[in-house]
Amino acid sequence: MSAAIQSLDEKHLIRANDLALPIMVNSCTGKMGQAVIEAGISAGLHIVPASFGIQQDAGKTIQVGGKDIQVHGPSDRETTLSSLVEEYPNLIIVDFTVPNAVNDNAELYCKTGVPFVMGTTGGDRDLLYKTVEDSKVYAVISPQMGKQVVAFLAAMEIMAKQFPGAFSGYRLEVLESHQSTKLDTSGTAKAVISCFQKLGVSFDLDQVQLIRDPKQQIEMVGVPEEHLNGHAFHMYHLTSPDGTVSFEFQHNVCGRSIYAEGAIDAALFLAKKIQSKADKKIYDMIDVLREGSMR
Repeated sequence: MSAAIQSLDEKHLIRANDLALPIMVNSCTGKMGQAVIEAGISAGLHIVPASFGIQQDAGKTIQVGGKDIQVHGPSDRETTLSSLVEEYPNLIIVDFTVPNAVNDNAELYCKTGVPFVMGTTGGDRDLLYKTVEDSKVYAVISPQMGKQVVAFLAAMEIMAKQFPGAFSGYRLEVLESHQSTKLDTSGTAKAVISCFQKLGVSFDLDQVQLIRDPKQQIEMVGVPEEHLNGHAFHMYHLTSPDGTVSFEFQHNVCGRSIYAEGAIDAALFLAKKIQSKADKKIYDMIDVLREGSMR
């Protein structure tokens, strides 16, 4: 019986070159999801005309980049995804939803055997990785999809590894500003803070100053007014124990295209790993960067 049933990985391989890589973007009603769809269209990918969303949007048809996409609510997610896998065996999902959906979504993708790119921050990250590891599904999981920001993070990781304790005793201040709809602390900020902690800095995540008020964002942070609804500003200030030396690190992004393009790069990277039957199953954007898979 097992010989008669092809694994999902085999099906992915058989149809990998039959058509443009199909991707399903959840959720298509959000600005990030729409940016990913537009980036996917520009890259020549096939946008699957289905997306998961909240219950009140179920049944709606959203048009993005000239494509009609039907929104499916939580109640029919599993049957919908199973049908899509039958139609598109080499399907890859790109997830930019909300923090409280991360683990449920990942569990569904793994249960159905669908590779995915998880760009959503938050959720129980340890559980997320365990779910993927146990399922053996291919995935790219990263709190940051921006290409150049990924390179900055990689450089920070190298510094932390090669020069542990270099900033021992220094005081760290972290300020991050995002659109008011972003509920959680920036995953990128958390990753950079982790590097500083390895460099010897004592800092707790609850010390991060979250700026979500538009007035403060304009006056205090310097966010252009036209980007209040879509930006990511991060500032890290280090001061020596005696106050005579300071360092500043800053990366500011307006708009969403940098993340959308990175998510598409990740999907294309994942498709190659599936085709090559790579032993490693879980990747991050630094893996994508190291392989030179950024377009």
